[in-house]
Amino acid sequence: MAAISPLAMNISMPSMPGMVSVFDTSAAMVQLTLSLFLVAISLSQLLIGPLSDFFGRRPVLLASMALFVLASVACRFAPNIEALIAARILQGASGCAGLVLARTIVRDLYSRDKSASMIGYVTMGMAVAPMVGPAIGGYIDGIGGWQSSYDLMILLGVLVVIGAYWDLNETNHNRSADFGLRQTVKSYAVLTHYSAFWAFTLTSSFAACVFFSFLGGAPFIVTTLMNLTPSEYGLYFTLVAGGYITGNFLSGRFSERFGVFRMIMTGNVFSLLAVSAMGINFALENYHPLALFGPMFFSSLSNGMTLPNAVAGAVSVRPDLAGAASGLSGSLQMGMGAAASMTVGALIASTQFGGTGWPLVTVMAVSSVLAFLSGLFCLALRNEATDNGAVRHETGS
Repeated sequence: MAAISPLAMNISMPSMPGMVSVFDTSAAMVQLTLSLFLVAISLSQLLIGPLSDFFGRRPVLLASMALFVLASVACRFAPNIEALIAARILQGASGCAGLVLARTIVRDLYSRDKSASMIGYVTMGMAVAPMVGPAIGGYIDGIGGWQSSYDLMILLGVLVVIGAYWDLNETNHNRSADFGLRQTVKSYAVLTHYSAFWAFTLTSSFAACVFFSFLGGAPFIVTTLMNLTPSEYGLYFTLVAGGYITGNFLSGRFSERFGVFRMIMTGNVFSLLAVSAMGINFALENYHPLALFGPMFFSSLSNGMTLPNAVAGAVSVRPDLAGAASGLSGSLQMGMGAAASMTVGALIASTQFGGTGWPLVTVMAVSSVLAFLSGLFCLALRNEATDNGAVRHETGS
């Protein structure tokens, strides 16, 4: 259930350049199928989290996944780019329930540092889907066209609904007594008073911007500057997902031992080094695919270390509001990621900055530096994050 949304986001990426001619449209319009997908994820998380706090995790997930299947059918039969964009928005809004509720369910069951380890293992497994997604998407694009990716998503969506119906138990045993706009706003207002929540959320958001910048720019860079086919792009993308799996494995293995703060800062350092290496390659006009995907392995590794720990920190500030915290933190993360993706796409499409890899490197570098500074903010608020947040509410004092 955690993998369905990342897979839906990534599997059609190798087909994006070809969609320009299929729908007789521009690269910027096709790029909206990704960017607005991310925006939809961002906004819907604001509702899914509080809904699960009130109704429970299980019913919200089942309803959302059923809607995801219908949205995937609409994508499959979209007659034009506008219809496809609209269906992708619905697909992103419904599919993100898996992302929100997977980490919320983990936090229902474990303490902060333990949940960071568990989230690391969950996202490590989740990363298998986007690892093989672009490779499969590129391959089946060559067989059945761009619609094949959505055929697969329909099938997998149905399987997730069936699996969740039979095997997912309710984990929210401390449900909110009320639900409505006022209660939702109140939950978010409570969270915004915690500086530690903002520190963890900004760290995860800027770290995500590094990755989403790559998603927004890579399909067109590899096509125009590296002359890769969709299937070749999908194969190289396995390095990106492989780095993310490695980083999440390290989080699962070491977060409980070393704590979220040390893991966050280690991941941020890896991110700075990776983006610097990519910039050096482009400065030397080295446009071999490994000049892009090699550094992205380590950038994704840094994401795998930073994100589970930052997310675990954010949802642990107030465990009684874990669903709302997951929704608000995830919304900001995806919203900022969408903005970064659209910025890179717009810069690449412009005549002034297009034709090079510098728009991608620039946005990634800015995001990486801001993630590092936000990580320092987390360290500065270590006492609040520990004493005023998770510990206080878990002990009931």
